[in-house]
Amino acid sequence: MTQPQPRLATGSHDLPVSPALDAFMGTAWAATPLPADQRVPGYPEFARRRARLSAAFPGERLIVPAGRLKVRCNDLDHRFRPHSAYAWLTGLTGEDQADHVLVLEPAGPEGHEPVLHVRPRSPRSGGEFYRDRRYGEFWVGRRPDLDETARLTGLRTEHLDDLDTLLAGPQPPTRVLAGTDALVDRATGRGSFTQDDELAAVLSELRLVKDTWEVQQLQLAVDHTVSGFEDVVRALPAALRHHRGERWIEGVFDLRARAEGNGPSYTTIAASGAHACVLHWIRNDGALDPDALLLLDAGVETDTLYAADITRTLPLSGTFTPVQRQAYELVLAAQSAGIAALRPGARFRDFHRAAMRVIAEGLADWGVLRVPAEQALADDNGLYRRYTLCGSGHMLGLDYHDCAKARADHYVDGTLEAGMVLTVEPGLYLQPDDETLPLELRGLGIRIEDDLVITEDGAHLMSGALPRTVPAIESWMSTLLS
Repeated sequence: MTQPQPRLATGSHDLPVSPALDAFMGTAWAATPLPADQRVPGYPEFARRRARLSAAFPGERLIVPAGRLKVRCNDLDHRFRPHSAYAWLTGLTGEDQADHVLVLEPAGPEGHEPVLHVRPRSPRSGGEFYRDRRYGEFWVGRRPDLDETARLTGLRTEHLDDLDTLLAGPQPPTRVLAGTDALVDRATGRGSFTQDDELAAVLSELRLVKDTWEVQQLQLAVDHTVSGFEDVVRALPAALRHHRGERWIEGVFDLRARAEGNGPSYTTIAASGAHACVLHWIRNDGALDPDALLLLDAGVETDTLYAADITRTLPLSGTFTPVQRQAYELVLAAQSAGIAALRPGARFRDFHRAAMRVIAEGLADWGVLRVPAEQALADDNGLYRRYTLCGSGHMLGLDYHDCAKARADHYVDGTLEAGMVLTVEPGLYLQPDDETLPLELRGLGIRIEDDLVITEDGAHLMSGALPRTVPAIESWMSTLLS
């Protein structure tokens, strides 16, 4: 007797479906249209952005994918976030954008026609809507159909499956935001087209100066982040009692980030004591020492995907010790010098140099630097960097390290313009095993980071609602803990 073939690769919820059930599942479903007047937030801005990109590449097809789902474990994917360039050009920011692709088709003197290739809604016939764990609406929620997506964005939409036909046969000159979607890369034969690097660079450079709506979104991200920092201070008594107090802090902030926005802009850094000397400490598995400092580096990402990025270093006791205060006030003086250097026309690196001069002079005054500050600051020396190491800030926007693909002459070797948003974040990282330091300084990690927008005559401190000075921090903590 022939043995039945085993069912292979079944999922954890994979149950057989009878023909009767399948037929029944395809009947009696009411229409659920989206409101006819619904548009993506910031709708008026996106056509202008696409026009600027179009002008940079006349006569060439431009392909900007949203990206694809990535497996976290077995049949569970990581939470999806579309590529920032795709979000910037379409206004579509949701988890339902996985696999979607924006194509700017060359259209002669008119520039380009943008066409959005999307996965339509799961029809209520066939099994996808209730059986497909990745895309079925019963599993991951409703997504707009093609007509709804067109209304939301103002773009012509096509079925995602039509992209294969578009990319088959002879092609016009084509640029792809490569490395975002492996299937698009494969279909377009990426790897031999170095001009793709230029597309990535231009997309970053176009985002360097924020429009008014973007600045408003960034301010909203900052405001929610301020609330998250307040939540953390209120939660300190409970966190101090927990054997993984850093995780408690992370959870408290991330709750605010998910409640008010899409989530944290990046993995929250909650670093107590010597953990603060690790620049990107994200294990967050330590207890909190009430005599130590807490370095909290965290930001809320809005539902429109704009990111805040703020750091405060707080005394877990509520009061700085004399040594903690000495180190903190040096970093604060460095940050203040950096902020004072921000203005249109200034070189991007100027604020870092201003902050590092203060740090080097302070370390020399303490006797930590065994050479004069001026010597340590020389390009062929840099000994002060043992205690501070990294840059003092970066652009901010849809990515918390925004516009990273921009060419150096537009960004790190360029000049500041009104509308740019950036962080200023000098720090001291005095390692616990550094024998060049006196014992009382070892294990201190301090960073102060704020978000600023360049204005016509200087810079506006967007995160000014969070205190920066020692007296203001101690007063603020006392009020929140009382």
